[in-house]
Amino acid sequence: MIYLAVIDVFKGAGLLIYPLGLCSAAAVYIICERAFALRRAAVMPQDLVDAVIHQRPLMGGQHTVLSRIVEFAEEHKGDEDAVKAFARLELNRMERGIPYLDVIYAAAPLIGLTGTVTGLLQVFSQIAPDTGLPDPVAFTSGVALALSATVIGLCIAIPSLVGSGWLQRKIENYAAQLDVILERIMQRNAK
Repeated sequence: MIYLAVIDVFKGAGLLIYPLGLCSAAAVYIICERAFALRRAAVMPQDLVDAVIHQRPLMGGQHTVLSRIVEFAEEHKGDEDAVKAFARLELNRMERGIPYLDVIYAAAPLIGLTGTVTGLLQVFSQIAPDTGLPDPVAFTSGVALALSATVIGLCIAIPSLVGSGWLQRKIENYAAQLDVILERIMQRNAK
């Protein structure tokens, strides 16, 4: 029974179910990929952070954001501006894909609303011109199906909005931590 109701909801969205499906797939991919890429071990592993902060020999944390910054700083000793610019570039890389989530959470409800409007146009165009009164059962079920596109759009937009906010906050936290660590790297290179 529930399966048939879900099928009816998707049918009610009409052809706009395809762009809504594309938005949904893109949002899931971006959120999962960025969540994996922004895990602590891939950005700032604790052993490398401890080594930088306590001025110990650097080891561990290969192929991470912090290791690339440390390596760049070692190659460009004395050029603080270049190191800071490289750190900003690394932060920019961490934000890769997240602006698309902003587009998805803005566009999905609008696509859904477009589906609702076209569905309502179809429902109202089926009113018999001679009587002027629609069949109440067909009319209400048609309106309900037309509204399904908006529901689908909102169901895509809300997780995209939450995912975007969560990922942005995670990057902001890393940026604040990297600022402190960058000062330690500069002190280390000054010696």
